[in-house]
Amino acid sequence: MSVISELIRSESDGTISFGDYSLAAKAKLDNFAHAGDLYKVKTYSSITKLERNGMFVYESVPGTAVTGFRATEEEVSFQVEGPEDAQITLELEAGTEYDITINGTDAGVMKTNLGGKLSISVEMDGNSAVAVGIVKK
Repeated sequence: MSVISELIRSESDGTISFGDYSLAAKAKLDNFAHAGDLYKVKTYSSITKLERNGMFVYESVPGTAVTGFRATEEEVSFQVEGPEDAQITLELEAGTEYDITINGTDAGVMKTNLGGKLSISVEMDGNSAVAVGIVKK
């Protein structure tokens, strides 16, 4: 299992990685510049939260480590790790259907609420990353 010891970082492929579920106390990093946006991350064992330009992007309960996070208008993809199963909430387009895949397995279609929130549960074994893909229908 890996955590992001610098809390958030830019990857060479243009994605970002963030989160450290091993922390006992809350840690945060604000004004992290990546691809013209400013990110803020808050993370510890109980929660990991990411904001872009002051707007909600990602939250997991309990805390997680996310690698390869990429979000476009059409899709969101990332790998997530944690010591136990997590509830993940993403901010997407309101009232829109999305195809969900978890570790390459079709997890069905979900529709965001009027606020654009989409919540999924991800089962983790505490040893390896789980790939999540969310594609707009």
